[in-house]
Amino acid sequence: MENQVAILDAKGNPLKPSRAMALAGGNNSMPYDAADIHGQHTAEWNPYLWSPDASLNMFRDRMVARVRDLVRNDGWASGAVTRILDNAVGANFRPISKPDYRALAALTGNKGFDAKWAEEYGREVDARYRLWAEDDGRYCDGIRKQTMSQMLRLAFRHKIVDGDALAQLLWLPRRVGYGRARYATAVLIIDPDRLSNPQLQFDMRDMRGGVKIDEIGAPIGYFIRQAHQADWFVADKAVTWDFIPRETSWGRPIIVHDYDLEQANQHRGTGILAPVVQRLKALIKYDGAELDAAILNAIFASYIESPHDPALVESALAGADEMPAYQNARTDFHKEKRLSINGARIPILFPGEKINTVSAARPTTNFADFEKAVLRNFASCAGLSAQQVSQDWSDVNYSSARGALLEAWKTLDRRRIDFAIGFAGPVRSAWLEECHEVDKLPMPNGVVPDFAEARGAFGRSMWLGPGVGWMDPVAEKEGAIMGMGAGLSNLELEAAQQGLDWEENLDQLAREKEAFESRGLEAPTSWLAQMTKQPQQQQRQPGQGPAQDQQKAGNKQ
Repeated sequence: MENQVAILDAKGNPLKPSRAMALAGGNNSMPYDAADIHGQHTAEWNPYLWSPDASLNMFRDRMVARVRDLVRNDGWASGAVTRILDNAVGANFRPISKPDYRALAALTGNKGFDAKWAEEYGREVDARYRLWAEDDGRYCDGIRKQTMSQMLRLAFRHKIVDGDALAQLLWLPRRVGYGRARYATAVLIIDPDRLSNPQLQFDMRDMRGGVKIDEIGAPIGYFIRQAHQADWFVADKAVTWDFIPRETSWGRPIIVHDYDLEQANQHRGTGILAPVVQRLKALIKYDGAELDAAILNAIFASYIESPHDPALVESALAGADEMPAYQNARTDFHKEKRLSINGARIPILFPGEKINTVSAARPTTNFADFEKAVLRNFASCAGLSAQQVSQDWSDVNYSSARGALLEAWKTLDRRRIDFAIGFAGPVRSAWLEECHEVDKLPMPNGVVPDFAEARGAFGRSMWLGPGVGWMDPVAEKEGAIMGMGAGLSNLELEAAQQGLDWEENLDQLAREKEAFESRGLEAPTSWLAQMTKQPQQQQRQPGQGPAQDQQKAGNKQ
């Protein structure tokens, strides 16, 4: 008879099936380990299957308050947010018009919508946009404090920290006038905290986290408090909600709400730091504990130990007015013994005293490794490289650093594009509609559609932010030149990677060339032509190579 294999306990008795099954790796009857309910790692892991709105809207305020506290008071969190803002939006986030002339030609049958028209139209619109977005009067801002780039940076900060970017497009014709605003369109950035259900009601069939939705789930309006809930000085407005429709009857946006969707039918967003709040808070506590211990060690670096008899302890606990004789003798001794050599005091101890030192090492040996592990987890969640978060580049070489930065750039570039589509684009579209009405923009002869009929074609654009930068300027710039020479890239793409407008760059180069030539100097643009010819000159024909070059050199000698 074949012996059966069994798992025994400490006393040699066979374990019960449930216990043995857990130690053996779970329930073998389950097709997926993720469905196992008996294993020691999954038996008590039974998360609830939440819907996106139910999992977020009820707990949103608490989550945002914790994340904001981290960003305000922790250097790692604050630095990560700053790094994302500087790389994704930067100081000058601006659009370059790219009207879809092919779509306009197909829509109207007007062949005048061609590439030449698109270039002329784009230049005119970009110039008009700068008049509105960079005006010294700040009329593009509803509260007249920021330029358009600064407002977009603030909105993007709300999006990555709070989870939502929210703005209202105002129509303020009273500001238009000589020496004042040219356009009535203004943008008002709204704190996402103010977007909530009236009187803090629970979510309903047609209302989710302050968003009014239709029977399909599309937003049709927003409930916004007149003031922030913490503004006690305007408490009446803090408990009053306004309903603002999403758009006008002809499609002009009134409220712009942008967030990252993680599930279908989600109507509010979460900040990027929400998954690592607990780990980052634990690191803050650990860091603070190590710092406090180091300070105590520095303060109590050494101490004097002296014998205390029972009478001394009893008198100290009883609160005696006079010190015992031994303590008085010690005090008198140290007052008289002030011997020193060249200003350095000679330690002379009273009989019975001895000097002890505190030799505890702080921080502990595993503190640095623990901190790096937590920061790597935090960096992965934030979409940055570990070096960008810690600013410690001492343990990486050029190849690994460049690889990490390129991976991080993919996430930053995707966030920039998403923000341009979901927030910056609709804001510009609302202004561009007024621009079509106010300004005389270049249009071809023949059929020209109204802006509302071809909003996407007229408003198509590419948004420029900060450039990728260079780690090895010589090698990377030579690679860009070779790519353009081989037809794998073009000047527009290469300039956009560095946050530049290629046409503005060419115009500036033309002016510089003219300035050089007027002074009898060689323009730097001639060096570019020489460098682009080098790869072609270096291409060898069949039968050529290093051996043939050496043979030719020997024949000449």
